[in-house]
Amino acid sequence: MPRRAGSADLPLHSGRVPPWLGARMTRLGVVITEAILLEYGRDEFLDRLAHPFWFQSFGAVMGMDWHSSGITTSVLAALKRGFAGRPDLGLTVAGGRGAASRRTPDELGAVAERTGLDGAALARASRLVAKVDSAAVQDGFELYLHGFILADDGRWVVVQQGMNGARRTARRYHWRSAGLTSFVDAPHAAIEGPTAGEIVNLTDHRAAGARAAQLDLLADLGPDRLAREAAKIRGGGLARETVPPEAPLLPHLVMPAHHDVREGDVILRRLHGALAAAADRGPTDFAELLLVPGIGQRTVEALAMVAEVIHGTPCRFADPARHSLAHGGKDRHPYPVPTRVLDRTISVLKDAVTRARLGSDDRLAAIRRLDAQARALEATATGPSLATHIARERDASHGLGGRSVFGWEPAPGRAAERGRQ
Repeated sequence: MPRRAGSADLPLHSGRVPPWLGARMTRLGVVITEAILLEYGRDEFLDRLAHPFWFQSFGAVMGMDWHSSGITTSVLAALKRGFAGRPDLGLTVAGGRGAASRRTPDELGAVAERTGLDGAALARASRLVAKVDSAAVQDGFELYLHGFILADDGRWVVVQQGMNGARRTARRYHWRSAGLTSFVDAPHAAIEGPTAGEIVNLTDHRAAGARAAQLDLLADLGPDRLAREAAKIRGGGLARETVPPEAPLLPHLVMPAHHDVREGDVILRRLHGALAAAADRGPTDFAELLLVPGIGQRTVEALAMVAEVIHGTPCRFADPARHSLAHGGKDRHPYPVPTRVLDRTISVLKDAVTRARLGSDDRLAAIRRLDAQARALEATATGPSLATHIARERDASHGLGGRSVFGWEPAPGRAAERGRQ
């Protein structure tokens, strides 16, 4: 995957993940990680984390708000909890939001003592990444979250996020150690967030001359004279140097401000492919899954979307909203989290991973085939409109253990009664 993977705009949301969802996000996040490690290896998992499109889809399939900046905090927190109890995975998440970010060097040092890595070098990398995105890239966003995902072999990914309170927007920055030769010359794997006025990006490779000139000025003039010269320039209206042509545009994902999932947010043929794979081919092609007690068509639909997060290529994640249709969202969009379906998804995937670790990959292979079948059916499958699909899920929500930050979803009759009050 290229180091620069694209960008996206994120609305800034506040609030907390409720414990009932946070615990499930941890379990699902860890088991998806295990499946990717088994199928593709640790480096591929780190590449996924460094891809902003995949990262957003990963959070959406867990039941987090599909378009929210909160996905960053909640996904990193879920993985931090989960990896802490699974040293066999060889992965650690250090840092976090606010005060937790300042503990990153100490947490990296503890990992270094256990693994033999250079703790001082890791701490320096962490500080430099934070400094670049807070000082060298002056884009109007103030950093408030720093997550450092470290593998036991020393490879790492950093995901950090800044906010612009006036605009109610967030920007997420992705870094990847693989292929990184300089912290100050085009180092980002990806930057995502909305434009917030004129950006001063001293890490762009086109700014190499500016960086060198700044050091020369500081050496020749000294800080006091340099400040006086800067004041003259600000007041003198000097002509600006011609800006070099922009670098080729990268994929740009715009996460809308609206909470509800709309037709334009979803590639409908991909949704129809997943629904068709579960309904038409599930009983014959995925018997290994259906033999698990309590598994029905609705769980296989969710597994098809989880399977895409495990096996999909980058182009599959242009519409993160579609992945929220696996397990809903905590804010009741697109519908309340169907906790019974989510629990069964976790159970089936965990069983498949456990069997694969013991040498029997029949169920993990069935999940792989489920993803392939969904993609194969996209060209011909038909299905309900998005509005119809969401309405059906809301009607069935009570029976599926629907839950949101507003509480348990009531039975349909009681919901109508509540609406009239």
